Amino acid sequence: MGFNFDDYYNALQNGEVLIAYKGSVSAEWINGILENVEGKLDSAGEDSRIKKKMYNVLVEGLQNLYHHVDELSEELKGKYSSKFGVLVIKKFEDGYKVTLGNFITSDKTKYLKDKIDKINSLNIEELKDMYKFILNHQKLSAKGGGGLGLIDIARKTGNKLEYNFYEFNNDYSFFNLEVRVN
Repeated sequence: MGFNFDDYYNALQNGEVLIAYKGSVSAEWINGILENVEGKLDSAGEDSRIKKKMYNVLVEGLQNLYHHVDELSEELKGKYSSKFGVLVIKKFEDGYKVTLGNFITSDKTKYLKDKIDKINSLNIEELKDMYKFILNHQKLSAKGGGGLGLIDIARKTGNKLEYNFYEFNNDYSFFNLEVRVN
């Protein structure tokens, strides 16, 4: 195994960390995190545009964690909860960086990479057109989404989506998504 989760998570903790979480992702937890972050941004006197972007990124990103996590193998279930995810929010001079992560089956990495690369290749106007097209022409998936979350994050932040896939074993990779909110 080349990927060491503990080293990965510890490395995320450098800098001014607003929130750091690893563990089970549930609907109740998502609601609590959204309230927690909103309170921290309010008490920091953060600009309303940043708060709105942050809320959007978190709603879309956390729903992706919750709805699109893959069933873990017995090997992984022994160490990680079934809906295991990571959220780290760090403050920077010009805004925030939101890091989200979860295990996915390795056969999905190419599809997800291609999708994010396509999103990153588009400008704001093209993202808007793609969003409208999917909204009007695509059926909802079994998990409830139409594939709009990542597009919406890129549209609302105006930033490229940074990502990595860390090979955990032959069957699973750990997907890491980083989004700048400024």
